[in-house]
Amino acid sequence: MGRLFGTDGVRGVANADLTAELALGLSVAAAHVLAEAGTFEGHRPTAVVGRDPRASGEFLEAAVVAGLASAGVDVLRVGVLPTPAVAYLTGALDADLGVMLSASHNAMPDNGIKFFARGGHKLPDELEDRIEAVYEEHRTGEPWDRPTGAGVGRVRDYDEGFDKYVTHLVDALPNRLDGLKIVLDEAHGAAFEVSPEAFRRAGAEVITIGAQPDGLNINDGYGSTHLEKLKAAVVEHGADLGIAHDGDADRCLAVDHTGEEVDGDQILSILALAMRERSTLRRDTVVATVMSNLGFKLAMEREGIHLVRTSVGDRYVLEEMKDKGYALGGEQSGHVIILDHATTGDGTLTGLMLAARVAETGRTLRDLASVMERLPQVLINVPDVDKTRVKTSAELAAAITEAEQELGETGRVLLRPSGTEPLVRVMVEAADIDQARTVASRLADAVKSALG
Repeated sequence: MGRLFGTDGVRGVANADLTAELALGLSVAAAHVLAEAGTFEGHRPTAVVGRDPRASGEFLEAAVVAGLASAGVDVLRVGVLPTPAVAYLTGALDADLGVMLSASHNAMPDNGIKFFARGGHKLPDELEDRIEAVYEEHRTGEPWDRPTGAGVGRVRDYDEGFDKYVTHLVDALPNRLDGLKIVLDEAHGAAFEVSPEAFRRAGAEVITIGAQPDGLNINDGYGSTHLEKLKAAVVEHGADLGIAHDGDADRCLAVDHTGEEVDGDQILSILALAMRERSTLRRDTVVATVMSNLGFKLAMEREGIHLVRTSVGDRYVLEEMKDKGYALGGEQSGHVIILDHATTGDGTLTGLMLAARVAETGRTLRDLASVMERLPQVLINVPDVDKTRVKTSAELAAAITEAEQELGETGRVLLRPSGTEPLVRVMVEAADIDQARTVASRLADAVKSALG
């Protein structure tokens, strides 16, 4: 069996790859592993369980709850809430673990399971590996000590989670949003109610699109991976800006008043300068991944802000931030972590902070985003290849070396296997878009040839 956990939990087609049996078994295993790790410290453990609106989340939630309760864990079921809300509530309620059912920006047939440890932090690789091992032991017949009678977990709905999370978001803001008109694209996802409520409580005039989830339409033509409707709505309504979330609302992309996209690198740039101005950007450092645009690095250097790069995945950004005590980090895709207020990427919090900067300065988002110039960047996803051989193929290594020599210091190349999908991502940056496209296309062909 290959590794179940990717860069962001366990994902797959619901009821095919990700079955009720797997969800139940992983939940039991997680309870046992965290107990072995001393997380429960002799007391009766509690878990927070939430989900996005996918239809499959209904039966997977039932399976997770059953698994946890059968292992003696009390469950607080918070219903449809964003991933960062589940992470926040896990910490705020002093729960021993949290579980979120979502496949984020993936299409509706997919779903996923994310585990959070005490405090609302994602599990380290070693604990995920141990959960997999225990799950496999149980699956092959290894008996486990099942509680009975009063020892089984109890399950109840926790309806206060919505208001508790929204209050937390609004309280984090440095200033109100009065006078701003904002369009929110909720991707028919988990933030369809909490995000508009938070922006309204903060003082903004709010227009929503993609806020009618029916269990089947999540990420379908709306959200951070489909910005066309948000761009049109911002221009149509004469809004100051637009905010787009993905299905579980752990990411945020933006649109300025002219309908132009503002990506995660630009958002990080804006927030970094705002936080430094307020003396909350610890060590004048921002953390980003190797996928961040070269223009972001150049902008931070020009502004005297140090940039630390990590592997792709907000969990690795978070690990670096926690390890070194940094306050801000994120990804070009819009995962932004503001560690003083969140333990994971929070799209609603990011959008609120971005809007707060617009309100505070009186400048347009377009003007604020001009702090960095995005160098042309081309990303090609190459499917149906053996992504495990990216770092070992001599043929591919030669193609990469040739491309890097051609680009010189005016560009860069990055190839990496996706952590959540069966494909290899080819990214090329160059001073000229045509050159970037040519080199990226050539490298994509090399990936197919070497790894097909």
